[in-house]
Amino acid sequence: MHALWTTIFYNPLYNVLIFFTSVIPFHDIGFSVIALTILVKLALFPITKKSIITQVKQRAMEGAIEEIKKQYPDKQEQAKKTFELYKKNKFNPFSSCLLVLIQFPILIALIYVMQGIATNASALYSFVHMPEYLNTNFLSLIDVSKPSILLAVLAGLSQFVQFRLAMPPKKAAPVEPDDSFKGQLQKNMQMQMQYFMPILIIFVGMKFSGAVALYWITSNIFTIIQEWSLRRHKQELVVIK
Repeated sequence: MHALWTTIFYNPLYNVLIFFTSVIPFHDIGFSVIALTILVKLALFPITKKSIITQVKQRAMEGAIEEIKKQYPDKQEQAKKTFELYKKNKFNPFSSCLLVLIQFPILIALIYVMQGIATNASALYSFVHMPEYLNTNFLSLIDVSKPSILLAVLAGLSQFVQFRLAMPPKKAAPVEPDDSFKGQLQKNMQMQMQYFMPILIIFVGMKFSGAVALYWITSNIFTIIQEWSLRRHKQELVVIK
């Protein structure tokens, strides 16, 4: 299992990061991390796009789902009508989970890569060469090989903005608030995710190297741009009836 994880995640990330560092001026690892993040996000773009569209559809269908609950008190009938709504809008509530499952091992691999970036030359592919030196001072200001409070805070803030964009305020006519236990539980979980996750990311960013926080910042900014672009055309993505 360890050999499979190393082959699929660790070695490719390590080699790409070293390659970028060898060709980028001043061998700045910070810029290499940014380039690596953009490359990963481009590779995951089809999955990311599907995940964002799923979020847009889920948010847009909330009003229609509330109407189904009002019109059909029977739980089985509610489930049937909700499934029909999902099918009509080609909505899969589990499609966004794939993106998280893929990005998590990438982030873990980057943590290990940064821990042994200068000492694990044996993991390099034959066509990738270690540069003469590795400049860990991003912009000559921040040592990305060590924890950075500034980058950790920026990572948390960018995650907060990304969450806010993922859950925009409703523009449609408001529906009656869901005072049920399930409705309140869902609302509380959304609030906790919105505020707890950025705080957690700040603490994690302060524990690991600044390169990990820089990866998270770049990834969030890239995702924000993607979401903003796709949400401009959300009327074309959802057919609610």
